[in-house]
Amino acid sequence: MMFNLKSVLAVCLTGGALSACYVMPLNQTMPGGGGYSASGTAIIPMAAIRAPYTARLYPGNQAASRMGATSGIISNPEDGHGQFSFNVGGESYQGEATRAPHSSKGLANASGNRGGFARCDYAMSSATLGSGSCLFANGARYDLHVSQ
Repeated sequence: MMFNLKSVLAVCLTGGALSACYVMPLNQTMPGGGGYSASGTAIIPMAAIRAPYTARLYPGNQAASRMGATSGIISNPEDGHGQFSFNVGGESYQGEATRAPHSSKGLANASGNRGGFARCDYAMSSATLGSGSCLFANGARYDLHVSQ
């Protein structure tokens, strides 16, 4: 009886020790240039996503002063095109900012959820900094500062 118990115990311990082992092929590549890291994690190539720009708007006249300063976001600024959004004077504005390829000058337009609209002209002085001005439908004028 003792011999059978030792054999069963040995088989169980060996099986338990080997049950967590598996074979992982190294240096495998996936279609499209992916592969596996040394730890076996899949590597899937992905296009770089640029961080959003911050757009700060400062009042430039009395109408803008009544609405107050604000800041917004230019998200997904890929290839000179991004979504422009901000809130000012109790209104939410959504639109887009565009720039021609290899140009420093751009245009941003946004419409508000209560019927307002804004047009901004800007120029980028570097890849991450720019400035310009925004004119709103109610005559408010803002100085625009863009940074990443």
